[in-house]
Amino acid sequence: MSSLPLAPVTAPLVNATRFRAAHEADWARLEELVGDLEKRSIKSLDEDDLLALPVLYRTTLSSLSVARDTSLDRSLIAYLEQLCTRAYFQIYGVPTPARQQVEIFFSDSWPNAVRALWKETLICALLTVAAAWVAYLLVQSDPGWFFAMIPEGLTSGRDPSASAEFLRGTLYDSGGDGWLMTFATYLFTHNSQIAIFAFALGFAFAVPTILLILYNGLMLGAFFAVFATKGLAFNFAGWLMIHGTTELFAIAIAGAAGLRIGTAVAFPGQLSRMESAVEAGRISATAMAGTVIMLAIAGLLEGIGRQTITDDVSRYLIGTLMIVGWTTYFYLWPARNARNGE
Repeated sequence: MSSLPLAPVTAPLVNATRFRAAHEADWARLEELVGDLEKRSIKSLDEDDLLALPVLYRTTLSSLSVARDTSLDRSLIAYLEQLCTRAYFQIYGVPTPARQQVEIFFSDSWPNAVRALWKETLICALLTVAAAWVAYLLVQSDPGWFFAMIPEGLTSGRDPSASAEFLRGTLYDSGGDGWLMTFATYLFTHNSQIAIFAFALGFAFAVPTILLILYNGLMLGAFFAVFATKGLAFNFAGWLMIHGTTELFAIAIAGAAGLRIGTAVAFPGQLSRMESAVEAGRISATAMAGTVIMLAIAGLLEGIGRQTITDDVSRYLIGTLMIVGWTTYFYLWPARNARNGE
């Protein structure tokens, strides 16, 4: 008995009209979204569109695969290839122009990162105030505490033994003899180091960060006590406000970034310590990048404002405007996309 010949195996046929009718709506929506991205930016898409974009892309890739395997008409295959290529570059391959990256950083990424760290920033601010108050009381009760808190190179003669006339002169000196500028540079460099180390050492369960924030507050309170004892508290505060509102705010944010990383390492929750640290590091690094800008602005104010603006009212006005401006920018500016887990 002879066996029947085997029929050749062929790929299942797909009706091109039915195939197009079943998937054309997804292709059209993907093309619309890709077109919006090409003409404008990712901000032109709402939340539903952003969620749908990768799904539509994978669906269209699947359609292209079927079209190729079943030898559908070449025009359809060419259309799907072009659409998939455009979608790929919008999702994965198109680098954001440098100008747009800068715009996104200042309008979105940096303020949202700082806003997400508001609790840690408040903690750092409170620690600074508490330490300053303790140092003020200690130096008022015993001036010897001043020398235990302040490095010798940072005093430049501003210590409990200085006369009121000398201290007043340091607040209003134009800097012509150079020593005041040297002191200002030293002070700015010191505070910048505090900010950087407060962030960088956060991984050690945030303990070094807290100690640095406390130490900075002690120094602030010790200096304030020296001037307050000689009846110059109001004058010293005005002298400090020109750059200090920006600089101290920057240190608080840097400390907050360090605290976020430290607490993520100490209390990782459901994640591993590494995963928790990486997640916290994204927000913290963005906030710290902006802190460098704040320190640079404080440096400009340090070099220009304090030596040229000797009127107390103007000093207070500049300091107040700076703190109000930073607070508004970070916490009160409307219509900002929360991308950093605020």
